[in-house]
Amino acid sequence: MKKDEPPLNFPETLDGFELAFNEHGQLRHIHTGEPFVFNYKEDLHRWNQKRYEALGEIITKYVYELLENDCNLKKEILPVDSTVDEPKSFIYMSEDALTNPEKIMVLIQGSGVVRAGQWARRLIINEDLNSGTQIPFINRAKEEGYGVIVLNPNENSLEVEKVPDSAKKPSPDASDEPAEKRERKEERENKKKKDFYEKYRNPQKEREMEHIPIRENSTPEEHTLYVWDHFISKSLAKNIFIVAHSYGGLSFVNLMIQREAEVKNHVRAVAMTDSVHNVWHQEANKSIRDWLREHCCNWVSSPEPLDTLVDPMLNDCPRVSAGTEKHELTSWKSFHSIFKFFRDALKNHEDESSSSPVTTRSSHRIKNEDL
Repeated sequence: MKKDEPPLNFPETLDGFELAFNEHGQLRHIHTGEPFVFNYKEDLHRWNQKRYEALGEIITKYVYELLENDCNLKKEILPVDSTVDEPKSFIYMSEDALTNPEKIMVLIQGSGVVRAGQWARRLIINEDLNSGTQIPFINRAKEEGYGVIVLNPNENSLEVEKVPDSAKKPSPDASDEPAEKRERKEERENKKKKDFYEKYRNPQKEREMEHIPIRENSTPEEHTLYVWDHFISKSLAKNIFIVAHSYGGLSFVNLMIQREAEVKNHVRAVAMTDSVHNVWHQEANKSIRDWLREHCCNWVSSPEPLDTLVDPMLNDCPRVSAGTEKHELTSWKSFHSIFKFFRDALKNHEDESSSSPVTTRSSHRIKNEDL
């Protein structure tokens, strides 16, 4: 039997959802103590999904508040020369990110709905803040004397409500659109409507949205390059360390292709977690591939114990197990190993710097016994 789809109106606060994070950083119902329930209304998947997405937006704002109030990070608006009216993005930085003379840590998340400070929304909602956010990395980094820069690679556009076609001025090219193309478009729209009406008696109409790109930050790759040029490269730190999850690894490799000499001069080590980069498809040259083998390690989803060497798919950087088969958990599960990797890389660099100029440069290559 068809159902009326309820209105797509959802609370705008955690209180409105009757949810709160407990002392363990777990999201729980304030009355029952139960975890979040996705299937709140039976057989209404679209409505439940929209409810989940509404909660996700609240979580994003909540994490921003934690970054500012608990981690004492400051927000930097992008582009740096933005006008009042244009779309903007932002990153977060510690107070000493540009002035720390020794070292900074840069955090680059994967793709999707996650924003600054998050590894995985699903983990924040269903597991806890420690596994799903970058906050443990930020706090540990600050304890160990790093400045911190948190990228926001998925904040690429401003979402605005689409102007209805009836309100738009007719396009001079509209009449030139081939009849076959118009028919296919109408067919798709009609099928979409039919699917809704087969499932629901009165489906709710969604607002149509469009996206206005953020200048020089319209993709994760653009954003990473922009933040390097305007912030990371301007830091006084002699040593830069990067944690890049999933698509963040691809963005880093793209950065290296664009700024190879700068990266080699300042980045001491890169910890990737289940990175989706591909040095061949991205056309990284031999010198970049060699550098990655020496200075990078990729903790990948695997059934093997943590830090066990995994057969490489490509001959670029060492791959070791993150100790989990869940992609989104790889950063959290490799947390301690990553900080040890960075400490070892810094020590190796300092040893090399203090040795005689004629001494052969030692390797940073990951070995199983080093982890």
